[in-house]
Amino acid sequence: MSRPIRTLLFSTLYPSVARPTHGVFVETRLRELLKTGKVETRVVAPVPWFPSRAERFGDWARMAATPAYEERDGVKIWHPRYLLPPKVGMTVAPLTLALGARATVSRLLREGFDFDLIDAHYYYPDGVAAAMLAGWFKKPFVITARGTDLNLIPSYPLPRRMIQWAAAQAAGSIGVCSALLDVLREMGADDSRLHVMRNGVDLQRFSPRSQSECRVRLGLPIQGRLLVSVGHLVERKGHHLVIEALDHLPDVCLVIVGDGEERARLHEAAAMPGRQGRVLFAGAQPNTALSEWYSAADALVLASSREGWANVLLESMACGTPVVATRIWGTPEVVAAPEAGELVDRRDAQSIAQAVQRLFERSPDRAAVRRYAENFGWEPTSQAQVDLFSRISGAAA
Repeated sequence: MSRPIRTLLFSTLYPSVARPTHGVFVETRLRELLKTGKVETRVVAPVPWFPSRAERFGDWARMAATPAYEERDGVKIWHPRYLLPPKVGMTVAPLTLALGARATVSRLLREGFDFDLIDAHYYYPDGVAAAMLAGWFKKPFVITARGTDLNLIPSYPLPRRMIQWAAAQAAGSIGVCSALLDVLREMGADDSRLHVMRNGVDLQRFSPRSQSECRVRLGLPIQGRLLVSVGHLVERKGHHLVIEALDHLPDVCLVIVGDGEERARLHEAAAMPGRQGRVLFAGAQPNTALSEWYSAADALVLASSREGWANVLLESMACGTPVVATRIWGTPEVVAAPEAGELVDRRDAQSIAQAVQRLFERSPDRAAVRRYAENFGWEPTSQAQVDLFSRISGAAA
């Protein structure tokens, strides 16, 4: 193709000025893809309609405050609204999502952005909605699976059938790890249309820094062992288990980076006898600031119950900080060498503490951890995306 491939990125998981960390992993993947110079993109990132911006409504208020249009790093982004009614929202979301975005997509076409394919992220409801849009506008589409969309949602019968339908219609399905595509295979998806394209890591943004200097700048203890746990404060991220693991790790402190609905519960857990003063809550931090938090720590702990491909693992290792993580889904594909860290077979506080102790006893060289992470640059994934999009666009021409 003589011109850049034109893609329409479609996903509810995309950052905005109102929610700058929401879906940052989708934005990162697109940013790296655009660096190839072979792709031109517009983003349609729908947001559920909500009537109030009052702070008491939390994330719903931030959704309401999301602008209808914005630009981030030169990328043009539209945020059409769609209805997400209570109780039946999960079932009707694909249809309301597609209907909410239809006028925006139609306007982009009328204004001259005749895209070659839809690049959808998150299989349900986003991928199913993309399949509907693709049918209406006679365009091919690709869906990227990321985690919960395939390791949890297919347990619901109706969403499962809709996922199967979308997979059958898609020109390609991408999984950020092999384990996710195994789910689609079990559901009958055409194996020739399944592609593993793991996330990479920005090796310039995430690079080793002086541990002592980072601790001073961040106001952290200069001496002693320090763990960091990064992610939304929700149960499935397992921050509560890392706090409990401190009971088995005397003289070890913990920093939790993130915000969310479990904040109050986690503060209560951190205030229990023997834990006071050993847990610091850093709140949500922009992706650009995380390098210092990783570099300040002796290890990152990720105690998730579900993950597709956890970017925080690669980000930490790129900073020279080894990891301890539960052995789930794509995580063994990330933590695949001794220098990377330790995997935990049982998701409980004692097992996490034992893995941390094993890691501290081995004390992997931070330079070796960084070298391991350098195997996960973005270039191979971005080129694989370009090749796939080129084949699909050529076939549809």
